[in-house]
Amino acid sequence: MEAKRNYQTELDQVIEALSQKEVIPKLFLHSCCAPCSSYVLEYLSDYFEITLFYYNPNIFPEEEYSMRLREQESLIQHMSFKNPVNFIEGKYEPEVFFDMAKGLEEMKEGKERCFKCYELRMREAARLAKAQSFDYYTTTLSISPLKNAAKINEIGEAVGKEIGICHLPADFKKRNGYKRSIELSKAYDLYRQAYCGCVYSHF
Repeated sequence: MEAKRNYQTELDQVIEALSQKEVIPKLFLHSCCAPCSSYVLEYLSDYFEITLFYYNPNIFPEEEYSMRLREQESLIQHMSFKNPVNFIEGKYEPEVFFDMAKGLEEMKEGKERCFKCYELRMREAARLAKAQSFDYYTTTLSISPLKNAAKINEIGEAVGKEIGICHLPADFKKRNGYKRSIELSKAYDLYRQAYCGCVYSHF
């Protein structure tokens, strides 16, 4: 039986290896929302130059998308970082999400529809990270206690291998990452949404 992987330990090992080098690596970080990104930015900006990519065509309705987008931009403006943090907004294209979710509308949250949604967003992040010659890409999604970190990393690695960009392993809920994200959300007065984002998790 294959041993269960510890993605936090794997991330520690990557960071340790990178600390031996003089050049600061570039990370393309997909973000689902400001609260989830808060701890990840605080943590990883010590080791990487980060471009945060807000790409979430799953979010419904558009007003909710815009509110989360504004919170994300505000957080980056107000947080302090050791290394630069830049921001890119992806296209808001809900039709892409709905096409992906066809036939999976009734599925419970946390199952195949969600896995396909992770892949949709991570694939776009990987594509842009490769095109812009980043060293790594990853996502903030694993910070949520409700999301399957093993599946997120499995998808991230497979997509990265296919596209040709290194996926940074992570389980950001470890070491009280989720707890810290709540603390930072309060400190920066961030809007914390009551549902994942898509219409199927809303109703």
